[in-house]
Amino acid sequence: MKKIISKLNKAFDNKVRLGIMSMLMVNEWVEYKTLREMLDLTDGRLASHIKSLEENKFINVKKEFVGRKPQTSYAATPIGKRAFNDHLDGLEALLNIR
Repeated sequence: MKKIISKLNKAFDNKVRLGIMSMLMVNEWVEYKTLREMLDLTDGRLASHIKSLEENKFINVKKEFVGRKPQTSYAATPIGKRAFNDHLDGLEALLNIR
């Protein structure tokens, strides 16, 4: 049991970070606005969770101008993808305990 629990990553304990990473795992890049709307978050709440994932090197940030408007997008890094998949493996193992 201890080995299974060790696969769980504390960075993904929060449902917001779990949602962000889930979206980034199935999309190459996701815009800030899309994350905010899909997860129904305020700017401040989303920004704090993005910062946490960025500090852990789990996501990349891309800032660019589209026309004259700034646009920020995010993508999961290889480290983030690996950590998230390990976390999902740990959750699956917990669900399969008999």
